[in-house]
Amino acid sequence: MDILAKIAEQRIREAMERGEFDNLPFHGKPIKLDDLVGVPEHLRMGYKVLKNAGVLPEEMQLKKEIVSLKDLLDACYDETEKQTLQQKMNEKMLRYNMMMEKQLHKPTYQKYHAKILKKLGS
Repeated sequence: MDILAKIAEQRIREAMERGEFDNLPFHGKPIKLDDLVGVPEHLRMGYKVLKNAGVLPEEMQLKKEIVSLKDLLDACYDETEKQTLQQKMNEKMLRYNMMMEKQLHKPTYQKYHAKILKKLGS
């Protein structure tokens, strides 16, 4: 443990002894933790920060836009408008697929993928 961690731990203990944490909201109640079990450990903090900021990872934003475009396409009757929407959807799908293809070749993804397959018994 480095010196900063030791100092922080000591100050937390001192504050606990003084009772500074006794009147906090939700004191004594279980903390609802985000379910990040499916996210690799080294990515969890980043996902948490993005979630707290209300930002989706780029691949999730693209998926969301693709779903929206598909819904618009299903409800559209104008052929010109349909072609425009289809073009936009094709571009988003291509970009998404390219992003996912890059992920497949990263060592962290391959390691994570192997762990998933192992857990599934494949």
